[in-house]
Amino acid sequence: MLSRFARTQPKSAKTALARTFSILSHHDKFVPRHLGPSSNADVQAMLKTIGYTSLNQLIDDTVPAQIRSKQPLNLPASQGEKAELEELQAMMDKNVLHKTFIGAGYYDTITPPVILRNIIENPAWYTPYTPYQAEIAQGRLEMLLNYQTMVSDLTGLPVSNCSLLDEATAAAEAMNMLWNGASKKKNTFLVSENAHPQTIAVIQTRAKYVGIKVIVQNEKDFDVKSADVFGILLQYPDTYGTISDYRQLTESAHSNDVRVVVTSDLLALTLLTPPGEWGADVVCGSAQRFGVPLGYGGPHAAFMSTTEANKRRIPGRIIGVSRDSRGQPALRMAMQTREQHIRRDKATSNICTAQALLANTAAAYAIYHGPEGLKHIASKVHAAARVFASAVQSMGVTVASQDFFDTVHIRVNGNADKFHAQAEKQKMNLRKIDASNLSVSFDETIDEKSLDAIIGVFAAVTGKSSPAASQLIAQLKSTTGFNSMFARESSYLTHPIFSMYHCETEMLRYLYKLQSKDLSLATAMIPLGSCTMKLNATSEMIPITWPKVNNIHPFTPESQVPGYVEMLRNLQTYLAEITGFHTVSLQPNAGSQGEYAGLLAIAGYHASRGDEHRNICLIPVSAHGTNPASAVMAGMKVVVVNCDANGEIDMKDLEAKAIQHAANLSCVMITYPSTHGVFEENIKDLISLIHSHGGQVYMDGANMNAQVGLCSPGAMGADVCHLNLHKTFCIPHGGGGPGMGPIGVAQHLAPFIPSHPMQLSFESQKAIGPVAATPFSSASILPISYMYIRMMGGDGLELATKTAILNANYMAARLSSHYKILFQGKNGRCAHEFIIDLREFKSSCGVTEEDIAKRLMDYNFHAPTMSWPVVGTLMVEPTESESLYELDRFCDAMIAIRGEIKAIESGKADATKNVLKGAPHTHDMLINDKWDRPYSREQAAYPLAYLKANKFWPTVGRLDNVFGDKNVVCTCPPLTDYQ
Repeated sequence: MLSRFARTQPKSAKTALARTFSILSHHDKFVPRHLGPSSNADVQAMLKTIGYTSLNQLIDDTVPAQIRSKQPLNLPASQGEKAELEELQAMMDKNVLHKTFIGAGYYDTITPPVILRNIIENPAWYTPYTPYQAEIAQGRLEMLLNYQTMVSDLTGLPVSNCSLLDEATAAAEAMNMLWNGASKKKNTFLVSENAHPQTIAVIQTRAKYVGIKVIVQNEKDFDVKSADVFGILLQYPDTYGTISDYRQLTESAHSNDVRVVVTSDLLALTLLTPPGEWGADVVCGSAQRFGVPLGYGGPHAAFMSTTEANKRRIPGRIIGVSRDSRGQPALRMAMQTREQHIRRDKATSNICTAQALLANTAAAYAIYHGPEGLKHIASKVHAAARVFASAVQSMGVTVASQDFFDTVHIRVNGNADKFHAQAEKQKMNLRKIDASNLSVSFDETIDEKSLDAIIGVFAAVTGKSSPAASQLIAQLKSTTGFNSMFARESSYLTHPIFSMYHCETEMLRYLYKLQSKDLSLATAMIPLGSCTMKLNATSEMIPITWPKVNNIHPFTPESQVPGYVEMLRNLQTYLAEITGFHTVSLQPNAGSQGEYAGLLAIAGYHASRGDEHRNICLIPVSAHGTNPASAVMAGMKVVVVNCDANGEIDMKDLEAKAIQHAANLSCVMITYPSTHGVFEENIKDLISLIHSHGGQVYMDGANMNAQVGLCSPGAMGADVCHLNLHKTFCIPHGGGGPGMGPIGVAQHLAPFIPSHPMQLSFESQKAIGPVAATPFSSASILPISYMYIRMMGGDGLELATKTAILNANYMAARLSSHYKILFQGKNGRCAHEFIIDLREFKSSCGVTEEDIAKRLMDYNFHAPTMSWPVVGTLMVEPTESESLYELDRFCDAMIAIRGEIKAIESGKADATKNVLKGAPHTHDMLINDKWDRPYSREQAAYPLAYLKANKFWPTVGRLDNVFGDKNVVCTCPPLTDYQ
């Protein structure tokens, strides 16, 4: 019952604070390697700059005494890197690897080593941030555009986004998109009972709270003429493997103003007619089998493609082709201003994270294999399924369908357990549908030996024999075994990019060329406020590619994964201790999904008490944009609460609105420390106020990096909080994803956390249902956070928080004489981040926050968070992992930029043709004979001396966003455009 595992004492908790010393103690201590300030001298110098003599004195002046933890974290003592890797490996070695034939949307795959080493294991690919600053993200943008082109080609629809979280949530997003775009207010969505169970369940969860009626039935019974139906969902091939002809049903749906969603399989679509060609309005699914490991459920990139009519409704991110300031082709996130989180309570989705790293992997897989290679893999998989079907039929076993791609549905007259047990005995896993039905799915790892072995399972149970797989293969008379009406005739992946890199030498060079265009943590600090771009240590990353971590199907019986069970249970215990909550769910696979799951738990709690009418969610104006979007998705009505002049929640306004809506108050959503980077002194009063009016308190965990070890949401009195493991707990951002957003809940909310239909131990009569396709969503990246916590220990985690606060206050102190710092706390201190106010420069000399963000690229930096939570500002978060050298380098850059601003203000520099307006400067600008700017090449590219020894070059000039908005192109242009 992992999903509702409550806090217990860690076995080694009694030794957590031991400070014994031995000459034989491990010397590879992780804590000093994780923390940036490398010596006590560094720390003392920083404290002196701020005006303190001790770190504890700074913390006492920053974190309100009334919320400080009374006891240190009760966690196991810190481990050395080598020792913890050995401990975790011993744990995960308890998992038993079976050959998987389960399918149900998840398949074993072969990740080409060149992609494994140079993308998945490469910090230049897994540590960059979301490509909002396009000029220093052209490499990832190009690969994501490749991904969109791949999806568009294979599905037969013109518009694709650059990945969603998983197949089930993509299907739910498709339903929501069509509902919001329906020409009349219709509320019924028909779902085929032959879709994957997890997809059906997630759709039902999503629909319940927004008023959509979901009817699950056989698609043959669909009544698309019903006036209330706005959409239908079909699966092609379906969960049992059957390929069906949906043309007539699709035509009938369209004639009745009903839109069609199809969940499908990209590999199958290399052989099958794509849904877009027979009328589907939306096609979605998972790109997992394109080289992305099973990972006990994730992370995997989901895909969604749609018609031109839905271009501005599609959730998530779209990469588009635009141009830069010189008119040269350049890529960017298209239609950025319409991203869902900017719409706040008007949003139709709360998606904020893409699975960018995994989308890049899938795109690279398609490029490496090319169209012919993918077709060969698909043909191999299909041939194995045909051979198996022929073999079991010769034994008298009934095959339910003759039209299939990779999955064979078998009827066994109440004997499913016998076949399932025999397979498990031979270290193979089948999918048991019910007592009389099994399915057997094949993937690219199949070979003659394993094909003979699975056929042998059926021979052993039936007592009959069958020819060897090699003989049956020789008897195949055609390349496909399904009806020719389903065969694909159209071409795909015709862009040259899919035909150029089939040898490893060229593939390696292509991947290296792309990574060299992107600024990552391997290049420089990424000081994004609220995004916590901290060290993703190599020792934390190593376990994710171990076979017994990433080669396990998500629906593998728990008895085969005792190592995973132990690791997940320990992690839940640690996170419960850190947050002060009773129970932790690891299911939400992004921070936005954690928000959603936490709000559903609150809604479920109110409903269980007969308070279904409690639907008012109070949200301060400074909240993350996903907060109001998540509240609307949870069926709540958002009431905005003002902030005062200091950036803190206006308590008078909050109290007035809590009283006004007391009868219907569901909850308040707050971020702590606040989105303005301050520990608000009245947080406990706020929580008590909401509780007194019958509401619950949701705490956004985005700023948990300022809390760990010093205070906790549970101890303050909050009821639920999500954790961004890709922020505070070191899972890398991956250029936009993967993310993980577990929730911690108080005891009274524990019965309402997510359940899952494929793991019955999760079931609860009060559970809200699943919010992700698998029980632990992106399970294979959880060892990263586990390793971090174990190597830091309670003391180390607390010191990390203190160091994050130290670093932020040091930078604020250095910059305060050059820029105005907004929203400082009671004693003039910030938390782990601070806001630089740049608004005065727009009026004094026309310089904007965007100009400064682009100019920072010339200094080898990614800009801080721009214009959020206050327009015209930059929000800086250095994290605890950056060294004093790097903190000073950023401060020196900002001080130098201030000098450049003064030159414009004084008239020494031109008001429109200056280094800020001209930034960023590419290398080809500098070598161009036509240098017509009123400042020197050296000032443009080398404003500080260190840049001459280590220069990162933006590869395009400043993006022309207006042009991109007017000319949206979302698939690969001709190759000449890149040259």
